Amino acid sequence: MIVVEDLHKSFGNVEILKGISTVFDKGKTNLIIGQSGSGKTVFLKSLLGLHTPDQGKIIYDGKVYSELNDDEKRNLRQEMGMVFQGSALFDSMNVEENVMFPLKMFTHKEYDEMKERVDFVLKRVNLKNAHTKYPAELSGGMQKRVAIARAIVNNPKYLFCDEPNSGLDPKTAILIDNLIQEITKEYDITTVINTHDMNSVMEIGEKIIFLKDGHKEWEGTNNEIFKTNNEAVTNFVYSSDLFKKVRQMYIEERN
Repeated sequence: MIVVEDLHKSFGNVEILKGISTVFDKGKTNLIIGQSGSGKTVFLKSLLGLHTPDQGKIIYDGKVYSELNDDEKRNLRQEMGMVFQGSALFDSMNVEENVMFPLKMFTHKEYDEMKERVDFVLKRVNLKNAHTKYPAELSGGMQKRVAIARAIVNNPKYLFCDEPNSGLDPKTAILIDNLIQEITKEYDITTVINTHDMNSVMEIGEKIIFLKDGHKEWEGTNNEIFKTNNEAVTNFVYSSDLFKKVRQMYIEERN
């Protein structure tokens, strides 16, 4: 679980995050949504410890990040997995080497033990025969699965995903969403996903935070988002005719 209390962050005279408070639950897919410039990226980077908040607290399972010493912060970061937008694989490394990289960086395991763990996570993301392939030889969906395998290879407590469906076709995006949700529940991870993909919101949005101009404008589930009367949320989510029709069908079914 990650608890956020009254988070503020400014760059120069520009305040980006304006007092955000929320809870990201363990074992659930927690989504951050909002328009460009709403503060999503700064919020995610603050959760990762890449930005230092000006005010407020981020608490990881009872540990207040700002109160940790350098060694404790380093240990906490090792409990975090990250799936970057665009996958961010090393082009000069094959799949096995990419996935093994965090193990080499953060553990003292013997090669055979690391190899066994890499084999396990690649099998888990349905890539058990891709060890020797290089990123350029993989489809976009396969690259994302390698990125997920690398993110979970160290058994993280916290999984962060930045636009995991960026650049993927709708069918592959659904597969990636389902994989992230399955892994979240299987390993009881606190997963936080920064996304603009409304299909992800509807499919796996167990907890949704909607940001607007640096504020938490709304929060709820993918079922509750259909029922909200918050104008900012409805304008954002139902900007397309398709989602307007989906919402209307949802309302009619429950009346």
